[in-house]
Amino acid sequence: MTRLRKPSSSVAVIDIGSNSVRLVVYEAMTRNLSPIFNEKTLCGLGREVQTTGLLAPDAVDKALAALKRFRALCKVMKVGKVHAIATAACRDATNGAAFIAKAERICGSPIEILSGAREAKLSALGVISGVYQPDGVVGDLGGGSLELVDVRGNRTRAGVTLPLGGLALQDISQKSLKKAERLVKEKLLDLPQLKAGKGRTFYAVGGTWRALARIHIIQSGYPLHVMHGYTIPAADALDFARRLRRLAAANMLADIETVADARRPLLAYAALVLEYIIRVGQPKDVVFSTYGVREGLLFEMLSEREQKQDGLLAAARTLNQLRSRSPAHAEELIEWTDRFMRAAKLRETPDERRLRHAACLLSDIGWRAHPDYRGEQTMSVITNGNFSAISHEGRAFLALAVFYRYAGLSAENESPEVVRALLPPAMVERARLLGAAFRVGHLISAAQPGVLPATHFRTRNQKLTLVLDDRIADLAADRVTNRFKQLTRLIGQGRAAKKR
Repeated sequence: MTRLRKPSSSVAVIDIGSNSVRLVVYEAMTRNLSPIFNEKTLCGLGREVQTTGLLAPDAVDKALAALKRFRALCKVMKVGKVHAIATAACRDATNGAAFIAKAERICGSPIEILSGAREAKLSALGVISGVYQPDGVVGDLGGGSLELVDVRGNRTRAGVTLPLGGLALQDISQKSLKKAERLVKEKLLDLPQLKAGKGRTFYAVGGTWRALARIHIIQSGYPLHVMHGYTIPAADALDFARRLRRLAAANMLADIETVADARRPLLAYAALVLEYIIRVGQPKDVVFSTYGVREGLLFEMLSEREQKQDGLLAAARTLNQLRSRSPAHAEELIEWTDRFMRAAKLRETPDERRLRHAACLLSDIGWRAHPDYRGEQTMSVITNGNFSAISHEGRAFLALAVFYRYAGLSAENESPEVVRALLPPAMVERARLLGAAFRVGHLISAAQPGVLPATHFRTRNQKLTLVLDDRIADLAADRVTNRFKQLTRLIGQGRAAKKR
């Protein structure tokens, strides 16, 4: 009897851009997108479109060869659903339709040629899916175009598309930065979409801007090499963009090893566009987002209920389900720390509350590691994890809270300074407090469900007491009492844990 193979839940996006052709395969179509494969080929489809109106023949051949490999990879990986899109070069070139027809035969699926307005919208949706409550202007810089669109929370406004992509500028200016600057200035100087972002955030999307961020991270000695959510104050970003332009003028960008050879010539144009965006738009900071058109495309396909889910908590729940001894216990820990915060009269902002909930979900993911290294290894997993909807500061907070849960609070087990340096002192202390709470909760319950709901907090004469119900009374011990005393000392409400 032949068994029917269960359809794969994985989903892939083939993105035919003006500079690169990329395949990204995600584990499943969920609020928490987890890439399991990511490959790009720098083809340069758009490098001559502005002057000749055509996709270059050698670039077409290279792109079609890449698409053949991508289709073969999708078959090998048994991808459930493949979506394909094409952007500026294919919509602007007179031979774009002919290329797309060949590409569709290779891919075996239709390819959506995005209009400028749709590309802008999908970029904005990508940022909405990957940034917690965004407020500012999204700028997606590709090889052929720049899309600008205003975002506030889950709402977007009509965007604009401009021929200011790196390859387009290089082509139309005949590789003259002075000519390119005149064009950029003309297109951006009085643009309403930019001026609306004054004092807000500019979200930089696109491979060449990510390359700029990578250079800035290395040159500044920033401790966290995570691109998504990397933030630079606007004044610093402006100085950096101007410095890169000077290096380009002196032909000193060729030795930047952190950037692919084919992308290096475009760095100067990306820096030029970023410089004028900051000068005209006057944002307060620049945040780099690895979530863009591809993620926006899939986010758009989710139900309204799924779209409203918190991306950070969705990712934390996935890790909790994969790595914790009892995922249900982590959910109980959320409610237990809710009660603790109320009893201790500790105030939280909505963002601090969601970070605490995420930390609860991640508090047991390191149990399989050697006891001496659980704190260190879990810190690495969290700081470098595939999380969306979280800032670098938030990553550091989660990592510290779970580190203290494993390593304890003694001075000899203090967390690395490079992580603590990402946080203000008050957040470091809050992470210590939460870690201390985890040490109590996990010790009482052995990370098993059904125990924490049988405990209660009682406040009397400014003293906080943890009370255990009769059915779990035998779980009380000196270690529990000592850890609870350590926790209450951190909030100035010392009292022991006891039986009912």
